[in-house]
Amino acid sequence: MSVTALSPLPSLGELEHASEIVHALLPPTPQQRWPLLDARVGTEVWVKHENHTPVGAFKLRGGLVFFHELVASGQRPLGVVTATRGNHGQSIGLAAGRHGIKALVVVPHGNSTEKNAAMRALGVELLEIGDDFQASVEAADQLARERGWYRIPSFHPWLVQGVGTYALEFFRGAPTLDTVYVPIGLGSGICGMIAARDALGLDTKIVGVVSAHAPAYARSLAAGAPESHAVSTVLADGMACRTPVPMALDAMRGKLARVLEVNDAQVADAMRALFHDTHNVAEGAAAAPLAALMTEAPAMKGRRVGFVFSGGNVDADVFARVLSS
Repeated sequence: MSVTALSPLPSLGELEHASEIVHALLPPTPQQRWPLLDARVGTEVWVKHENHTPVGAFKLRGGLVFFHELVASGQRPLGVVTATRGNHGQSIGLAAGRHGIKALVVVPHGNSTEKNAAMRALGVELLEIGDDFQASVEAADQLARERGWYRIPSFHPWLVQGVGTYALEFFRGAPTLDTVYVPIGLGSGICGMIAARDALGLDTKIVGVVSAHAPAYARSLAAGAPESHAVSTVLADGMACRTPVPMALDAMRGKLARVLEVNDAQVADAMRALFHDTHNVAEGAAAAPLAALMTEAPAMKGRRVGFVFSGGNVDADVFARVLSS
C-alpha cells in the first residue's frame, strides 16, 4: 500500500493491531511517578519510560510494525536503506534482522559513537555520510537507488502506528492527564500521541517540544508551511531536524496546544534532574519534555501532567560532562 493511501494518524483499531505486533516482543513500558520529580515540578507528574525498551528508545515499536506490514503486503526486499541519528537505525536494524533482511544505515559525520556501535551490533551496515541528518537522508536516497534496495523513511504511517502504541499504553496506564509533553524529532512520536488521544476520545492537551537549536517544526507550524532551519544543537541529537516532513506537519496542525522551544542549557538541566530524581539516564531529546515542563511549572500546579522519556541512549562522555557541569 502506498504512503498516500495511509493516514498518518492511525485509528484505535490500527493502534490495537500494532500493539499486538509490538507486545509479541516486548511488554508495555512503565508509566511511573517519582516523588522527587513531583516535588521539583510542584504537581503530579507521570513519566512514560520508553528508555526501558530493548534498544533503549521508543523507536523500536515503529520498526517492528513497519517490517510486519511490509512482509504482510508481500514485499521481502533483499535489503533496506534508511538514515538516522541512532534510535531509528537501531529499530530498523533489530526488526530487519528478525526478518532476515539486510539493513544499510546512513548517519552524519560526528554521530554518537555509542549509537553507532549499537547499530553495528545489531548487524547493520553503517556509513557516515554528510554533515547533518538531512544530508544523510539525501545520501540514503541515492544509495537505495544504486543498490535497488527498499528505502525506509524516518516518517511513515506504519512507523506512527508502531510508536503510537506507547501513547495507547500511557493513556490507559496512567490516570487521566491534563497535559502531556512530547519531543518532536521528525514527528512520528507526537503523531502517535495525537492519534491515541483522539482515538480514545480524551481531552488531554499535547505540547510539542523542539530544540531551540533545531526549531524547524516550531517555525513551520507557526508559518503554516514547511520551513527548513539550520541545526546547531549539541545535546538533543534526536531532535536535530533541518527539514520537516509535510505529512507530519499536516497531522500535527490544529492538534497541539502549543509548541515550546528549549535550549541545550535547559536540556542539560533536565538531564541532571532526571538522573537525580529517578536515577535514569536520559538522552537530550528525552529530557527536552521535562525541560519544557519546568519552564511552565507555575502554570501546571494542581494539574496532572505527563511527559515522554523517549530514550536513554547518550554517550558516556557526553553524559559525564552534563553531570559535572
